[in-house]
Amino acid sequence: MKRHLTLIAGSSSISLAEKVSKSLGVDITPIESKKFNDGETYVKIERSVRGSHVFLVQSTSPPVNDSLMELLIVADALKRASAKEITAIIPYFGYSRQDRKADSREPITAKLVADIIEKSGVDRVLTFDLHADQIQGFFDIPVDNLTALPILARAALENKPKDIVVVAPDAGSVARARRLAKILYSDLAIIDKRRPAHGQSKVVYLMGEVKGKNAILVDDIIDTAGTISSAAAELKKRGAKDVSICATHAVFSKDAIKKLSSSDIKEVIITDSIVLKEENRIPKIRVVSIAPYIAELINSIYAGESMGVIVKGKFEQVFEWSKKK
Repeated sequence: MKRHLTLIAGSSSISLAEKVSKSLGVDITPIESKKFNDGETYVKIERSVRGSHVFLVQSTSPPVNDSLMELLIVADALKRASAKEITAIIPYFGYSRQDRKADSREPITAKLVADIIEKSGVDRVLTFDLHADQIQGFFDIPVDNLTALPILARAALENKPKDIVVVAPDAGSVARARRLAKILYSDLAIIDKRRPAHGQSKVVYLMGEVKGKNAILVDDIIDTAGTISSAAAELKKRGAKDVSICATHAVFSKDAIKKLSSSDIKEVIITDSIVLKEENRIPKIRVVSIAPYIAELINSIYAGESMGVIVKGKFEQVFEWSKKK
């Protein structure tokens, strides 16, 4: 029993935190969270956290604003309750796509969110597959941006596919796709697309050979599934044998599930960084958990040890497993 380690689950990540609790061997400290009649969020920590290192698990997933406000309010309550240190584990970091000014008079909302998270009393942030790596620099506190690629790669290899080509669905995913291709010892292809408007995309060019191969599209987020569905259709048109998807964060907004269901996509492998709603569970979707990984990272942080050993170990395990396949 880790006497001064406290695990708290925000309402958007209860199921994930329960898995972390089981792997960690630490009970979740209960909190009361409710809404006043006008929509304001109220939170109360039900046990003493004085002198504790608190790990608060809360994805800022839809409803994004409610999840974000609860994260901030819980952190403030913990700080005022004399918690020694607060590590916010934010598996999915909302507003991460608003990381720069792409047009005049636009905000950089990811920076604003970073500022208010710091102001709430959080001492450290641990997250997965930020949409843009530079968001780490928006904080003046330690930020660990981990990747779920080793976990997704292992899942992708379980069906023993041959002649794999990893495909980046757009220019922003090239680095991620190159990493996965290295893990899987596979070829790499890149789709060039254009965005006529927010939430819309059009494939204009494909670099690489996909004919007769098992294509794996890799991305950090699936939102409306427009980009990934059009990319899959293009790959099938170019002669790809099967098309699968690996993505860390399943936002699944609007008619994303309908698009995935009617597409030529064979399988969609996602993590539980965002809770998958029951109505979104279709046969094509397979969820792999990042909870055991988070538990290992919590142990490392709590013990004051380097997380690099754990991260390196994850990649080495899947490298060896990939060789055997």
